[in-house]
Amino acid sequence: MKCLARTFLVATILLSPPLAAKTGDAIVANERGNSLTILSPDAEVVREIPVCARPRGMHFSADRSEFFVACADDDMIAIYSTESRRLLRRIRGVSAPETFDLHPDGRRLIVSNEEDALATVYDVQTGELLAEYETGEEPEGVQVTPDGRLVFVASEAANLVHVIDLEADEVIADILVDTRPRRFALTPDGKELWVSAELAGMVNIIDVKTLKLVADIRFLPTGFRPDQVTPVDLRMTADGTRAYAALGRANHVAVIDVPNRKVIEYVLVGNRAWGLGLTADEKTLYVANGLSDDVTVIDTDSLKPLKTVPVGRVPYGVLVDDQ
Repeated sequence: MKCLARTFLVATILLSPPLAAKTGDAIVANERGNSLTILSPDAEVVREIPVCARPRGMHFSADRSEFFVACADDDMIAIYSTESRRLLRRIRGVSAPETFDLHPDGRRLIVSNEEDALATVYDVQTGELLAEYETGEEPEGVQVTPDGRLVFVASEAANLVHVIDLEADEVIADILVDTRPRRFALTPDGKELWVSAELAGMVNIIDVKTLKLVADIRFLPTGFRPDQVTPVDLRMTADGTRAYAALGRANHVAVIDVPNRKVIEYVLVGNRAWGLGLTADEKTLYVANGLSDDVTVIDTDSLKPLKTVPVGRVPYGVLVDDQ
């Protein structure tokens, strides 16, 4: 459903800066600490920034000079300078945002509104609400296809992946998946969409052309029961050969051979592995551990943890400023 009835203006604090130089820093959103922790490229804490109530999903702008933070308990998106980490402006009136994806046009931000069973579309420059679409209860993951036409939204409570056609301005399909879908990863060729099914302990694979389930991958690290394996975040390499899945309360990251759809390794990390961040050279993986309040740094060549770094309370996700 197209919605133009409400318009939210952006409260401008500073002018947007020019494109920032790459710092190599990792930015960690601490959901219960109401803060961001900045880690240097060698994974040392260099700064703690108070932000907003319950920061969750994050995303860079198209030119990466800014990054967006979903402030779930403040009903807004906060926009920061990547270079200075200073607050630039806010998009207000965004009900309980959790995660989002940026449209390839660089202007439209598609947001999951957890409490309202909606996906909303905002102009990141003006803050205008452009559209809203009904979803199942507790929407979370959002993924836009590279051509910008389709948006996938995961509904945790309904066990559905909703397919929004932005050109047609409507939800065109509801795909039944396994229990409690959370996050997405799209193969580089755009042909397959992977969605983590948290309470099923697996990843479902959707054919993007047919919008049908075609496969799944189950996880079970040694020593854990199936009900302890709760995958959430996913990351895939640029060549589409390897994927990583944070396994939640199983305290591991699964390393997956994508073409063969097989787990090749489980890497032990902290408690409740939740969010993932991968460096541009794909040699380092950051894992946000929500119940041990730390981040595990993994060397992806050896598949060994390099170090564990204490951060804020209940880290949710990681952005890496090196692309």
